[in-house]
Amino acid sequence: MREVVTRIWMNAISSGLSFSLDMESLFIDISDWTYGSSMGVDARGEVLWNMARHHLDDAGYSPPSDESSVEENDDERYDTHTTAAQVRRGKDIQGIPWEHYRPREVERKYRLEDYENYRSVPNSGEASGQDCKITKKGASLYDFRHNSRSVKSPILHFQLRNLVWATTNHDVYLASRYFVQHWSSLTQMKHTVLDVIGHVVPSENRPGNLMEGFTKTKISTLAIKDRLLILGGCQGELICKYLDRPEISFCFKITYYDDATINCAEIYTDPSGSVHFTASSNDCGVRDFDMERCQEKFILSAYLLLLQHTSLSPDRRLLVVVGDNPDVMLVDYDRGLTLMTLPGHLDFSFASAWHPDGFIFATGNQDKTCRIWDVRKLPEPVAVLKGNMGAIQSIRYTSDGRFMAMAEAADYVHVYDVNSDYGNEQEIDFFGEIPGFSFSPDTESLFICVGDRGEYGGSLLEYGHRRNYAYLDSLI
Repeated sequence: MREVVTRIWMNAISSGLSFSLDMESLFIDISDWTYGSSMGVDARGEVLWNMARHHLDDAGYSPPSDESSVEENDDERYDTHTTAAQVRRGKDIQGIPWEHYRPREVERKYRLEDYENYRSVPNSGEASGQDCKITKKGASLYDFRHNSRSVKSPILHFQLRNLVWATTNHDVYLASRYFVQHWSSLTQMKHTVLDVIGHVVPSENRPGNLMEGFTKTKISTLAIKDRLLILGGCQGELICKYLDRPEISFCFKITYYDDATINCAEIYTDPSGSVHFTASSNDCGVRDFDMERCQEKFILSAYLLLLQHTSLSPDRRLLVVVGDNPDVMLVDYDRGLTLMTLPGHLDFSFASAWHPDGFIFATGNQDKTCRIWDVRKLPEPVAVLKGNMGAIQSIRYTSDGRFMAMAEAADYVHVYDVNSDYGNEQEIDFFGEIPGFSFSPDTESLFICVGDRGEYGGSLLEYGHRRNYAYLDSLI
């Protein structure tokens, strides 16, 4: 990681760029983010790399052509692609040549021992395992299909991991600093669908639309549904674009608060058919945006509570709110009133999701647990699921409700069979930080992004829903 930052630094100096920046100021910024040494090693390196990029970007530095090779060096060390057939013959799913390193099981042992999970409450991860459900691991719910090292998404914020969205079983979108890219697993090709490194302006001149637009928007979160793309920025920017149109439709600025990072966005359709989306941010607020009327409605203000993630129930009546507080808030969405506060987690939360039935929801926390709640049985959770190594920073249910997956900060995605009362678990094991993952709407595909820039490199893992096709296979 130091070599990468140094190369960028030296490129800037050799290009004759003059700017006021020194390593001391850079590491002051890093220390503010890390709160000592509690952050995972890979996440610290990722933040350092991105902080260097952001400082240089702000200073006006445009990297020379060979700097892009730094980003792609991972592909040179290992094979660009790994197929299911190769994995069946014994190849590592990430293409890591373990014969040149210490054995994989030894590396895993050291990784589990050395990884430092970020926590806001001391020892929260160690104290949270007492009430966790014992699951039966080894289930085969999704099979490995393909790994591509030519497409990746870096860690843009060490706690925000909602940067990957699948729109079909072969189309996936990933946020990468100032870009949103589309990847097709059919053609094995990628292209940029949104570039916000320069000046962008909306195309629709309507009341409420910020016609002056934005410049150099640093991406913090991403949401896509029904051809609508919502991009959130680190300074309160919201950019809306329809994927079937070349131009940007809307730009919103939620606040001019110093730290107004958009932490989460969710798209939904109201009973009248109007498209809306919710956005939660570091200004302690949740807002609802009406895309038809280009109007903003303030839903909730949580005094001094940074709202890290929200999830709207399928019937659009209840909102799950989690943030910089161990308790979970259940909110009446129409009135903005807190109906119930749910204790149980021991640290801050950054993930939540509703089951399609509208009764069950899940929350993920830095205490390494995911708690499953039933609105009919509150205030106690119906199950507590334990991670292996890091905070639970992303949760997704399949559209049919059969499976629930949770991603740790690094190395593990756990897929559960909901019909077994979360008792059967598939543990997907790899190496690297996780910017995000997504099920396809038809549940057939699972995409996992590995954003690590360290020893293991970044890539996009693709899994397919396992089907029992034994009879058809015999005919083939």
